[in-house]
Amino acid sequence: MTLAAAIVIALVAVAHVWFAILEMVLWTKPIGIKTFGRPKQVMIDSASLAQNQGLYNLFLVAGLVWSLIAAEPMAHALKLFFLGCVLVAGIFGGITASKKILFVQALPAAIGLALVVLGGG
Repeated sequence: MTLAAAIVIALVAVAHVWFAILEMVLWTKPIGIKTFGRPKQVMIDSASLAQNQGLYNLFLVAGLVWSLIAAEPMAHALKLFFLGCVLVAGIFGGITASKKILFVQALPAAIGLALVVLGGG
């Protein structure tokens, strides 16, 4: 694996840890409300849904970290799968929730995928 791909994968994983914290812990706090730009009552009413979504983000983190420490050839397949999951989720979120998600989630995953495919690792 190229160093650049590993760095991007690690950054995508760290971003998803932050997303999980926002969704699971900070959703109804001022930073969560400001980040997602929804009325406070909407955030309160949707907190349990956000916590569930945050848990799924941690599953993505686990897979991305696994892809960094697994042996080849499994590592390559894991990178493709988990970066692909992040990319699809980012595109879906960009279409259904906020175009900002395309840049924050989908674009880094696409860059990581390109680096993995081009670098062979």
